[in-house]
Amino acid sequence: MASIKRRPKGLDSPVVPAIIKYMSRAQVWLYRRTGGRLGSKWRVGAGFRNPVDTLLLDHRGRKSGTVFTAPLLYMPDGDNLVVVASQGGLPHHPQWYLNLRADPDTRVQVGDEVRHVRARTATGKEREALWERLVETYADFASYQSWTDREIPVVVLEPRAAG
Repeated sequence: MASIKRRPKGLDSPVVPAIIKYMSRAQVWLYRRTGGRLGSKWRVGAGFRNPVDTLLLDHRGRKSGTVFTAPLLYMPDGDNLVVVASQGGLPHHPQWYLNLRADPDTRVQVGDEVRHVRARTATGKEREALWERLVETYADFASYQSWTDREIPVVVLEPRAAG
């Protein structure tokens, strides 16, 4: 893993997760109300000139049992969808990732289509190959990795039968 570069000033502020939380809620609301016509493209940072597709990922709280939804950038990989647990380079894994490790069977919404998936964390050469493609899709992932000492997980969402 590359050495840690200095995180941008203010990234470790307790305000950052709160902002992410409320912006995510607004994006989920908009995405769901419009079937993905609005909120399905990420146009921030490296996505400003090259917007990145987003999906809605449901995940069950490992302690509460409550179902939450996270809007995430994704990359198609054959029949699979690939997401990144970057949380903008913050030092801890996002809650959705920890929840998926506890309960990997879930669903996503891509546009107006709901898909049932099983999540798994890519490792080894698979992760390396996916990471390279992910950075090509959204260059800021490389910056996020440089801001943290954790290896940012790459999550593969594989299709599964509903149930």
